Amino acid sequence: MSPTLPGRNAPSAGFEAPLEMLGTCHGRIEHQCKTLRRLLAHLPVHGADAQARNAASAVMRRFDSAARDHHEDEEQDRFPAVPESMAGSDATCLSEMTQSLCAEHRLLERHWHTVRAMLESVSSGEASGFDAAAVEAPIEAYVRHIAREDGERLPMAARLLGDDALRDIGRAMRRRRGIRQLP
Repeated sequence: MSPTLPGRNAPSAGFEAPLEMLGTCHGRIEHQCKTLRRLLAHLPVHGADAQARNAASAVMRRFDSAARDHHEDEEQDRFPAVPESMAGSDATCLSEMTQSLCAEHRLLERHWHTVRAMLESVSSGEASGFDAAAVEAPIEAYVRHIAREDGERLPMAARLLGDDALRDIGRAMRRRRGIRQLP
């Protein structure tokens, strides 16, 4: 959890504070990863009972929409906004970091397709177990990715982005989700 983003854990962080909202989203992703780990332990003992089916459905809902929107928020709005406020070697370093984080997003998305197929089987009651390695790989990838974003990229954005850029990012995030701008 990043102390540089005070709204990080606040459930009320919204589009008016887009960096805090992105940080809060990281916390929600971490929560879903913990749910996946609990499912790994739950399924061999209880099978695809109602609790497992509900948990699998909840994880799918979260990753099918919010995680996808989160990656787009970063790649289409936050990542491009920061280099505009930098110059020289800092911009080159940031460009390399951005390319690396975007590549991690693609890897996370590929992992998600594998995990989602397993979750669908559990949520429909057809399967009573997971391939533990196939579930742990994306969890560990998310843990590393979130630590990197929280430790490097979000604090940098908080330091460099002005109010106008943050307002624009928040508006774009609203549009992406089909949420009307408040008056």
